[in-house]
Amino acid sequence: MAKVYAVMADGTEEVECLAVVDILRRCGIETALVSAGETRRVVSSHGIAIKTDVTVAETDFSDGDVIFVPGGMPGSENLSACEPLITALKKADAEGRRIAAICAAPAVVFGRHGLLKGKKATCFPGFEKELVGAEYIDKSVVTDGSITTAKGLGAALDLGLELAGLLSGRDVAEDMRKRIQYK
Repeated sequence: MAKVYAVMADGTEEVECLAVVDILRRCGIETALVSAGETRRVVSSHGIAIKTDVTVAETDFSDGDVIFVPGGMPGSENLSACEPLITALKKADAEGRRIAAICAAPAVVFGRHGLLKGKKATCFPGFEKELVGAEYIDKSVVTDGSITTAKGLGAALDLGLELAGLLSGRDVAEDMRKRIQYK
């Protein structure tokens, strides 16, 4: 069974994270919420307190098929400053494991840390210049090799379905799309 780590920090856009996690869990994909902070409590960009499953210090991410980082501000900045997360992302990328980000995170987290060189990617409008080394693609979701990026909140269900399709097959994602009455 596939496993996904969804990493949140204070200031994360909660719907971008939880919509993706919801889709993945509905598809039977083990998905752990990880706090980038010292406690299992994260306060989202809209002041919602969320209890995560583990903290970044409590996992090494090595058994994950995907490390996913949502956007939001200052959440993306906080994720970008989390050294254990950046180390895990770089290791996963070097090993060919999937990494995914949405909204500002493709630029602020992946772009700033050199994870997009030679890749096609998307992000929230206005952050394109921080997609360092990437070719910006104006689409809801872009997958290039083992990296998947998405534009923002409105693309969260698309991202969840894309990851479900990549991990469990397109038929699983299509069935889920129909079950949730999405487009």
